[in-house]
Amino acid sequence: MRYADGPGTQSEVLVEAPVERVWALVTDIELPARLSPELQRVAWLDGAHGGVDGTGGADGPVLGARFEGFNSRPDLRDWRTVSEVVELAEHRVFAWAVMDADGRFGDPVSEVGGALARWRFDLIPEGGGTRLRHSVAIGPGRSGVTLAIEARPEAEEKIVAFRLGELRTGMTATLDGVKSLAEQSS
Repeated sequence: MRYADGPGTQSEVLVEAPVERVWALVTDIELPARLSPELQRVAWLDGAHGGVDGTGGADGPVLGARFEGFNSRPDLRDWRTVSEVVELAEHRVFAWAVMDADGRFGDPVSEVGGALARWRFDLIPEGGGTRLRHSVAIGPGRSGVTLAIEARPEAEEKIVAFRLGELRTGMTATLDGVKSLAEQSS
């Protein structure tokens, strides 16, 4: 598995809550910061608001809206990213591309074509609940993974596999948190 191939991973869970409730949680961009070991905080940059009221619509995210995320890892200096909502289908899909707007890993990137990752939530009605899938594809933009590969090119596949494992662990924690919150309030 090579970085240039845009490798990815996914995790999913069945949430015993209606799609509308799950949608309200996954479009609240601040929620993952409470659940993630790496993402510390997030804020909308251009006035869009996460769909905390569950209606989507005017209070939910909009296509093209941007938000910043602040990340921390023990093995790297803290860094900021800027994400753009790239796909939005109410109660079905919420997806965003993450850019290295500050040039932490190379030249600054502000266009989605140079994203260091693309994240996505898919919501599928199932029985009275919601099958929630969280996925990510890394690259093609430069990231901490790129720096590690440049330092040890012979270990590229192991580096990519390790990072995907870390991301999958974080996604599982996020899904478990969403499930818990959605089922508590149902």
